[in-house]
Amino acid sequence: MESKEVVQALAALAHPLRLEVFRALVVAGQSGLTPGVMQEALNVPPATLSFHLKELANASLVTQERASRNLIYRAAYDNMNALLGYLTDNCCQGAACAVDAAGDACKC
Repeated sequence: MESKEVVQALAALAHPLRLEVFRALVVAGQSGLTPGVMQEALNVPPATLSFHLKELANASLVTQERASRNLIYRAAYDNMNALLGYLTDNCCQGAACAVDAAGDACKC
């Protein structure tokens, strides 16, 4: 993953509602969610949800598929894992990052 893509993905996730939408899609798994289900669960207006889904899609964090008359949104797990991999590989100036027994991140 290129740094430009990482910045775009992190920027998309840096909004509370977009993070909540993304988390809901990750939890939903491969079955995904329709905008109507997300709207109801998150209690957001359709236009607001549409805007935030578009931002997540532009950052390649979600995919959209038409199934009959419905749109199904899914988390883009490959891109999510690439983002996590980039952050892991590039943290601590290349040194391995670990969590100690207390669950705290080590200081590199």
